[in-house]
Amino acid sequence: MDVYTTDKIRDVVILGHGSAGKTSLVEAMANLSGLTSRLGNITDGTTISDYDKEEQKRKFSISTSLVPVIWNDYKINVLDTPGYFDFVGEVEEAVAAAEAAIIVVNGKNGVEVGTQKAWDLCEKYSLPRMFFISNMDAENADYEKTLNELKELYGNKVAPIYLPVHDGGKYIGYVNIVKQRARKFIDKQNKVEIPIPDNVMDSYETCRTALLDSVAESSEELMDRYFSSDDPSNEFTLDEIYTALKSSARDGELVPVGIGSSVNLQGILLLMDDIINYFPAPGERKLAGVNTRTGETFHADYDSSKDKSAFIFKSIADPFIGKYSLIKVASGSISGADTLYDIENDNEFRVGKVYTLIANKPVEVARLNAGDIGALAKLDAATGDSLATKAVPVRYDNLLEFSKPYTCKAFTPKKKGEDDKVAQALAKIAVEDQTIRVVNDSENRQTLLYGIGDQQLEVIASKVENAYKVGMNLEKPKVAFRETIRKNSDVDSKYKKQSGGHGQYGHVKMRFEPSGDTNTPYVFEQVVVGGAVPKNYFPAVEKGIAESCLKGPLAGYPVVGVKATLYDGSYHPVDSSEMAFKTASSMAFKKGFMEASPILLEPIVNMKVTVPDKYTGDVMGDLNKRRGRVLGMNPDHHGNTIVDADVPQAEIYGYSTTLRSMTGGAGDFEYEFARYEQAPADVQEREVEARAAETEE
Repeated sequence: MDVYTTDKIRDVVILGHGSAGKTSLVEAMANLSGLTSRLGNITDGTTISDYDKEEQKRKFSISTSLVPVIWNDYKINVLDTPGYFDFVGEVEEAVAAAEAAIIVVNGKNGVEVGTQKAWDLCEKYSLPRMFFISNMDAENADYEKTLNELKELYGNKVAPIYLPVHDGGKYIGYVNIVKQRARKFIDKQNKVEIPIPDNVMDSYETCRTALLDSVAESSEELMDRYFSSDDPSNEFTLDEIYTALKSSARDGELVPVGIGSSVNLQGILLLMDDIINYFPAPGERKLAGVNTRTGETFHADYDSSKDKSAFIFKSIADPFIGKYSLIKVASGSISGADTLYDIENDNEFRVGKVYTLIANKPVEVARLNAGDIGALAKLDAATGDSLATKAVPVRYDNLLEFSKPYTCKAFTPKKKGEDDKVAQALAKIAVEDQTIRVVNDSENRQTLLYGIGDQQLEVIASKVENAYKVGMNLEKPKVAFRETIRKNSDVDSKYKKQSGGHGQYGHVKMRFEPSGDTNTPYVFEQVVVGGAVPKNYFPAVEKGIAESCLKGPLAGYPVVGVKATLYDGSYHPVDSSEMAFKTASSMAFKKGFMEASPILLEPIVNMKVTVPDKYTGDVMGDLNKRRGRVLGMNPDHHGNTIVDADVPQAEIYGYSTTLRSMTGGAGDFEYEFARYEQAPADVQEREVEARAAETEE
C-alpha cells in the first residue's frame, strides 16, 4: 500500500445503534473503492470487517476493525465499531483514534438509543460528525421522520445535504441540495441527471434556505452579502458554499446528513467524497503530550516534521493472526528502520516492519506519516502506551478512557486441572478488551469475571472455548457475607487428651460480646489474675480466635465485630502446650459465638442509576423489588434522572440486562461498596441452609 501524507489522510470512526448498518456501509465503501472484488454480507458472514468467528456466528460486530479505503488519492482509515452496548470499550478505543465520525441511522428504525450514545461520544471527544441515513431502499424507510427526530434532538445544526427521490415507493435517486441538482441511479457507479421532482420541491426549498442561512452565518462578509441582496441564492458561489460548510462541519457547528443504501451501493460514493470534503485531516486537529525528560508540553499536532511519537489505541492478540498493536502516529513518521522507545515499559526496540491492517490482514507499508493509523507486530506493550524516541520521550495521557465494568459472573473450567489454561486464555483476551477484569475472591473460593454486560461475558466464554480450546462455565457469583453476634456469652472450654506419655491440656474461660467495629474481625483482651493461664499461652489463645474468625460457625463466612475476653482457666505443668490452648480457644469461640445470637451481615452497595426521566418510575419500582432504598433523585440537566439508592449486593445480579430491558438500552448504572448490614431472617436462613448443603457435598 502506498504512503500518504498527512493532508491526504482521513481517520473516521463509524458509530451507531446495533444493526443500523455500520458494517454494511464499510463493506460497500471497501467494494466501491476496489479494496474488495465482491460485496460481502452479514448473513453469510462474508464481510471484511466481521472476520472473527464469534462475529460471523452471532451476525453482529464484537470488535473494532480497521479498513483503509483509498478514494480519489486520499486514504480514509475507516474504524468499524460494534453497536451493541456490551462492547463499548471497542468503541471508546476507536473514537480516541479518529478525527471525525459518521453516525449511521437506520432509515427504517429512525433515531435509537445507540444514535444518542454515539452523539454523546462525539461531544465528549469534540469530534466533527455526519449522519448517514441508511437502508433508504427499504420499503418502510422514512427519511422525513428520521430527519425530524434528529432535528428535534440536536436542533438546526443538523443540515441535510441530500434528499431522497422515490418513484412508485422505490428509492431511485437523490437531490443534491448544495449543487441544486437531482440524479437518478443507473448502476453502482453511474447516475443520470433528472429534474428536481415536484413532490420534493417544498422540502428542497426549505432545506436550501436553511443551508444558505448556515453559510451566511459562517462569516460577517457572507452575511452582509446574503442580507443585502434581493436574490441571495445567486450571491454564493459553489466554492464559497463548500468552503463555508467545510469550516462549519469541521468546527462541529454543522452536522451534514447523507443518505444511501449500502446493499445497493447507492449514495456511498457521495459519502466518501463528503468525508474528504467535510472532515478534517489529522493535521487540522490539536494534540499535545508531555516530554518526560524535560517536563515540557510537546505539541505534536500530527506534524510530520516533528520528532517521532505515537500511541497504541488498540491491541489484537488473536491465536490465528498473532499479536498486533494498532498505533496512531502523533508526530514525525515511523518506518521499519526506526528505533522506538516505550515510555511506560522503559523499553527500547527496533520497529522491524510497519503494517496497515485491512481488518485481519496485515499489509506491509514503507512508512506511516503523522496522523496515519497502522500496526506493529509482537510488541511487548499495552493499549494506551506511548511510543517515541529515547531522546524525546513523549507521553500521551488521558487519550483513552474506558467504561468501568460492573457486571460479574464466577467462572470455573469445565475440566478439572485446566484452571491455568482458562487463566491464560482470559489474559490474552484481556489484552484486546480493556473492559474486562479477572478478580480472585479468595474468601468465597471463586474467581470472578467482570464485564460491561452479560452478552460480553458469554462471548468471552465462547471465544475461550473455540479459539483457545478450553471450556469454562459461567455461574452466579457467591456474595461475600459476614458473620457477627448481637449478644453476650460466657463459656468454659477445656481441651484434654491423654494418649500415653505427655498429653494435651488447655482450659480457658472466655466472654464474647459485640466489639462495635465491623471493620475488624475481632478484639482480644485478657484479664487473667493469679496466673490461672500463664502469659506465654496468651498468644496461642489469640491465634485460636484469629483462625476461627476466618470461617465462622454460622455459615462459614468470615467473622467481624467480636470481642473476646480471656478471664480465667487452668493449665497442667506437664501436658499444657500452645497447641492445646489454641484448640481450647477455638472450641470456646465456636460455642460462645453460637450462644451470642449470631447473625449474617450482607454487603450493601451504593448504586447510581442514570435513566431518561420517563423511565424513573420503572427503575424505582425495580429497585424496591430488590430490597433497595432510594436515597434521592437528581436531574443531570440532559433529560436524565440520577437515582441514588442503597441495594443489597445479593440483589444486583443480572441488573445490567434488566435495566437495558426497562429503558431500551438508555439506562446506565454504577455502584461501589458502602457497608454491611444485618441480613433479613429469610436471607440468613437460605444462606445457612445453602452452606450446610455445600459442606455435605
